[in-house]
Amino acid sequence: MHNDGKVVPIKAITDQAHNAPLARLPVVLLQVRDKAALQLRQGLQALFDNADDTLFEMADKAANNVEQNILFEAMRDLRLKRKNIERGYLDHFYEAFVQIGQPDSLPALHSHGYDRLALVANDELERTVALDAMVARVLARDGIALNQLTLRFSALVGQALDDPRNPLGPAMLCDYFLRAGRSLGVGIKVKLIILKLFERYVLHDADQLYGEANQLLIATGVLPELKAVPRRRAQDRPQAEREASASAAGNESPNDSLDANGQAVFASLQALLSPVRGRVAPRLEACEQVQAISTRDLLRLLSHLQHYVPPTPETDDFDLHQQLEQLLTRVSVKSGTYRKIEVVDEDVINLIAMLFEFILADRNLPRSLRALIGRMQIPMLKVAVLDKSFFSRSSHPARRLLNEIATAAMGWGASDDCQRDSLYLRVEKIVQRLLSDFVDDPAIFSELLAEFLAFSSDERRRNELLEQRTRDAEEGRARTALARQRVQQELNRRLLGRSLPRVVVRLLEEAWSQVVLLACLKHGDTSSQWLEALETMDELIWSVQPHTEDQARLRLLELVPGLLKALRDGLASAAFDPFATSEFFAQLETLHVQMFDTPVVGGRVIHNDASEQVLVLDEIVLPTPQACEPQAAQVRLADDDPALLQVERLRIGAWIELVDEDDVQRCKLIASTDRFIFVNRTGLKVREWSRMALAVALRRGHVRQLDDTLLFDRALDSVLSQLRQAQAR
Repeated sequence: MHNDGKVVPIKAITDQAHNAPLARLPVVLLQVRDKAALQLRQGLQALFDNADDTLFEMADKAANNVEQNILFEAMRDLRLKRKNIERGYLDHFYEAFVQIGQPDSLPALHSHGYDRLALVANDELERTVALDAMVARVLARDGIALNQLTLRFSALVGQALDDPRNPLGPAMLCDYFLRAGRSLGVGIKVKLIILKLFERYVLHDADQLYGEANQLLIATGVLPELKAVPRRRAQDRPQAEREASASAAGNESPNDSLDANGQAVFASLQALLSPVRGRVAPRLEACEQVQAISTRDLLRLLSHLQHYVPPTPETDDFDLHQQLEQLLTRVSVKSGTYRKIEVVDEDVINLIAMLFEFILADRNLPRSLRALIGRMQIPMLKVAVLDKSFFSRSSHPARRLLNEIATAAMGWGASDDCQRDSLYLRVEKIVQRLLSDFVDDPAIFSELLAEFLAFSSDERRRNELLEQRTRDAEEGRARTALARQRVQQELNRRLLGRSLPRVVVRLLEEAWSQVVLLACLKHGDTSSQWLEALETMDELIWSVQPHTEDQARLRLLELVPGLLKALRDGLASAAFDPFATSEFFAQLETLHVQMFDTPVVGGRVIHNDASEQVLVLDEIVLPTPQACEPQAAQVRLADDDPALLQVERLRIGAWIELVDEDDVQRCKLIASTDRFIFVNRTGLKVREWSRMALAVALRRGHVRQLDDTLLFDRALDSVLSQLRQAQAR
């Protein structure tokens, strides 16, 4: 933060930002930025204007003097640092726009994200969970408008943005605020109050922010074909403000956080689920005395079942519907009434059961992982019963935990020793913790998510380090291959069609080629080292050719000492075999002596038979350590072959499964420039193919591409597709 004594008016900051290096940003984007900055500045001013009143009211109701003094001290701190925070916020805001205007440079989140939760204190965890909820509410409410704005920004700047790194996205807006307010010396309780006020006075009007920005871009012809999003009605605002106010006072409940979008999503799911109702009922004939099972009682039944979830090998035999039917029958008989589950709860049960049917049959997941996730069915069902936004909010901690586990374990192979694998043991521990500890407080999912992300982050860093080493080695191999081709060109240009002593041809092909190759790799093919190595090659070739002129023989006499020194130094630098080097120089000395002693008759040199000459007719191909291409590479596919097109669409980070006769192995693509390089989940190289060879392997079924999209989203899409098809019949 800047020194508090140096308060600069916000207008000055705005003027300064206009002089920032934004030449790459289109004019319309600058207009969007400036209009948004005005709204954000007004929102921040409203926040701080109301923060005093809010904190004063809380201090007036404080339970003791200590709490009251803390709140009064927080009020003082806010007044002193208000201008600095407002200024810092806009600084970060303008900086983010500068970054999207620069090639290959996107804004990064500095203060928010679960990746670092386990590395910070519990207060930071609480703060980050609150931030996640704030961002999720904006996305659920105004996500479509934000996505359209992101697409338009991407079209303007010429590089792909995503919603989290959109300078106007809720994640970035929160990030600016956190970074600007780092100097605040207040406790977590006051921080959460200020964050709620930020949500109320800044984030709550995001629809206006996105609506005006989209309209401005549409007016200038930026993706006008995108369907406009209707603005929120004015009568929707007071309710949202009441919710934010209640949250600031610490009275937020799961139902309060279920916004209109979440309600609409679940209502649409219920409409699709109506045909499958009635599957969870007691095995008794219905009687007059029917009593609905309350949600609280249902949670008790599920908690009872939760303790009897079978171990991993028997998970496939666990039928949730059957288990619930047995429990309901037992409860009905005991109470003498027909106990029926409420429609809403039954819909949740059916939907979760269908989701887990998909998960347990998903071939993209390793079998061992499917069995572990299968044991999470009841905890996931309970959290969905408690909070229906589980189905609509992608950032829901329970949903994220499921997705993160599936993503981290994507590389598990059938032959991996799960009982010794740290990742498997970590997931097993999470599952066991849920089964033994989760009753009705969904906060456990946030805690487990934070712990798992910290663990997987460490794992990922280690794996990425090995991946980078593998990538560097492959890039080095590719550079070596190009340099080898360059050396071959120079050798063939000098030797093809010439008759030379065999020993010289062998030296140039087997030894001096390595000297030239090293010069190319270290210094490039325009360097003085490269040119000197080629010059030495030319001088050697010239020195062993017959010369009739006296002047040429004098030049040879002068040339030989320097030539021999250059050859010795070069071969030594390439670590060429000293014994072979000595043998060559002995033969070369003999050749040079012969060149001086060879008689000249009638202007022609009479060759000594001891000098074996060879005529170089075939192109020289330097040996390469690269293994020969599999036989599949010899097959040629048409340019429009589906397998070849699939290879073209492969992205870095994509996972495939290798299907051999006795083994199934998973690996990830890390490079696809010269050849397609795949590594296992620890970063070690597993396989490489040429483009054509990989396409042939895909076509023959030796390779299968894995779907590494988010597990929960994939399962939900599949279930919805099934339900819609059933409804259409």
